[in-house]
Amino acid sequence: MYRAYFGLRDKPFALTPNTEFLVQLAPYQACLNLLRVALGEGEGFIKVTGEVGTGKTLLCRALLNELDAERFQVAYLPNPGLTPEMLHRVLADELGLSLAETLGDHAVLAAINHRLIEIAAEGRSTILLIDEAQALPPETLEALRLLTNLETEQAKLLQVVLFGQPELDALLESTAFRQLRQRITFSYKLHPLSVEDVRRYLLERLSVAGYRGEPLFGASAVRALARGSGGIPRLINILANKSLMVVFGEGRRQVSARHVRRAIADTEGARPFLRRSLAIWQWGVAACVLSVGVFAGVWAWTPAGALLP
Repeated sequence: MYRAYFGLRDKPFALTPNTEFLVQLAPYQACLNLLRVALGEGEGFIKVTGEVGTGKTLLCRALLNELDAERFQVAYLPNPGLTPEMLHRVLADELGLSLAETLGDHAVLAAINHRLIEIAAEGRSTILLIDEAQALPPETLEALRLLTNLETEQAKLLQVVLFGQPELDALLESTAFRQLRQRITFSYKLHPLSVEDVRRYLLERLSVAGYRGEPLFGASAVRALARGSGGIPRLINILANKSLMVVFGEGRRQVSARHVRRAIADTEGARPFLRRSLAIWQWGVAACVLSVGVFAGVWAWTPAGALLP
């Protein structure tokens, strides 16, 4: 709607995880660097967790895109709500195995093991990337652990990278998964963006989309976006998109805090942050009123002239 108005080639704040719009922020770079180092080590599980909308899927796809096929055989599992048997068959399919439907699970595991040995003999590592890992059923998570038992005398035949919401951490805290926890050699937690990160996030995504003018979001608008979104990139995208629609509708050229507040009021997911800010404001007003009341009471009960020097 507003792309031509602002001179944009693409939608800068679409919700689809397009890796072209991965902003080079320090938290994202730190996460990707850790993943590169961890995969180079060749052992165990790697875990990346973060709240809904913090960019886990985008980072997963960025990692998927950059892994060299000459060094890595990559299997990708975007929907992990599977039984152990289904997990084995999906992994076999990702490894390029064509197995008969009538083949039993034991035979499927044997075929997977044979294929992993072949890949290792080629000098490559096999990586299994699992998005939305908090949805893994407990029995499937245990089956995943058992898959990582496959190894040669030199190295593991399979590395697993788990991308999940904080519920994954809660699941792994169970006593039943203490063995799996010990195999998590590297982990990273994604946090909400700071105000400065939000400013860079907006600028870089607009630049990738083709914008070349003066900053579209003023300083007050950036602060309002950071507060209203709680620093969650998905909410930033929603609020920024709606703010630009409001500015376009008014025929203006820059987003102000007022435009962002209208977007916040129209966005269900942003309301908890809005209520929290409102609650803090109300608490501050109440504190001021209480202070005035206490002062007034002291004045009323103090004998005349007692407060004079």
